[in-house]
Amino acid sequence: MKKAVVLLSGGLDSTTCLAMARAQGFAPVCLAVSYGQRHAVELERARAVAKAMGVADFRVVTVDLRAVGGSALTADLDVPKGRDEAALGQGVPVTYVPARNAMMLSLALGLAEVVGATDLFIGVNAVDYSGYPDCRPEFIRAFEAMANLATKAGAEGARFTVHAPLSGMTKADIIREGVRLGVDYGMTHSCYDPAPDGAACGRCDSCVLRRRGFEQAGVADPTRYASKR
Repeated sequence: MKKAVVLLSGGLDSTTCLAMARAQGFAPVCLAVSYGQRHAVELERARAVAKAMGVADFRVVTVDLRAVGGSALTADLDVPKGRDEAALGQGVPVTYVPARNAMMLSLALGLAEVVGATDLFIGVNAVDYSGYPDCRPEFIRAFEAMANLATKAGAEGARFTVHAPLSGMTKADIIREGVRLGVDYGMTHSCYDPAPDGAACGRCDSCVLRRRGFEQAGVADPTRYASKR
């Protein structure tokens, strides 16, 4: 099987992305990044998801983005909660982590060179998202072009492809596809500000989008929320 490096956070989107990569016949090499995120419980979920899906090669890279700060996920800033759904996607919220996806894709690209893969998968979504500029298709295509210019493999004729299969899908579409592929969403974590016991807050942007996705997909939401609304 052809190898592909899959960025896996343990969240709903990246888990679905992993399932799609496997369905396409790739042998996934999963990369999780510990970047000082306040919702570090997602790393435990990523490891569990990879094991459940039979991933033979799962790796964790640590890059402490708390030294950079600038985000409610890596600094002492409040995570926005209870925002009206109409506000989602309007502007760039404080939960945006500066250059996170560029950094993660760069790490995935380096790993791809090492393991001999030319395919990278990332679960970014440009429809149901919170206004992050590094989730847009333009960014993915730009990074792909850079990957083919900035690597030894690219200089020697290899051609990297960055797959973002969820990009044009709604959250409901993603969930339906994941269910079709047998994803157990009870294993995943999406909340930006979980309770000490790992329960999702139920009110941050990520929880709002996740909950709405299950409702619109007509699929029972297995998430354990600390707050009903």
